Amino acid sequence: MTDKGFSGAAGRAVVVGGGSGMGQAIADALLAEGFEVVIVGRSEQRLADAMRELGEGKLTAIAADITDEEQVSRLFETVGVVDHVISTAADLTGAYGPIATFDFEHGRGFLDVKLIGSMLLAKHARLSETGSLTFISGIAAYRPAVGGAMVATVNAALEGLARALAVELSPIRVNVVSPGWVLTDIWQSMPWDDREERLRAMADKLPVKRLGNPDDIASAVVSLLGNGFVTGTILHVDGGHRLV
Repeated sequence: MTDKGFSGAAGRAVVVGGGSGMGQAIADALLAEGFEVVIVGRSEQRLADAMRELGEGKLTAIAADITDEEQVSRLFETVGVVDHVISTAADLTGAYGPIATFDFEHGRGFLDVKLIGSMLLAKHARLSETGSLTFISGIAAYRPAVGGAMVATVNAALEGLARALAVELSPIRVNVVSPGWVLTDIWQSMPWDDREERLRAMADKLPVKRLGNPDDIASAVVSLLGNGFVTGTILHVDGGHRLV
């Protein structure tokens, strides 16, 4: 029997980090496919805003911190068995800085959310046998920046985790989408006086001559969820960034 992707009732999905950016775009794409979607995040305000923006559909929101094992366990006790869990969660506060002066107390949130949080999701998620886990890594694993040791290391480790989980959790599938430069709110927080000029220069560097957008990542995630023969794979959605 061939896997024909989504047909009939699409299923249930949990999107961690679904209150903004790529996570919200993924939730929107899944709703369009007919999924029942649960968006999860730490900020109740962001979740409420996302609920309004996503509009009608089989959508609920639950506030939870995935670095807290008790909260992760309670999350899946609440939602029960689901078909897919996708996590875009990340905390970049203090994540960049020279290793010689790096403040680990201030900057370890990226490690705790993106790597340890992903492990806790894998431990407690109640997934159907045909289900999947999908994580979001990043171009820093392949093109690290000066002062970006924490970000590069965690993204690379997350991809290693996915390969290990694909073997251990079989037949549940585990994959990673690795974005390149994607236009999200994070760029608005950069202390650049020449932001638009810098963004144009970044786009010109890429073979596709544009930066990504959250919908590019969402469509990649949906494709992975619908293909039951893909596991332990890193899907690069980076505009060719690794080539230049």
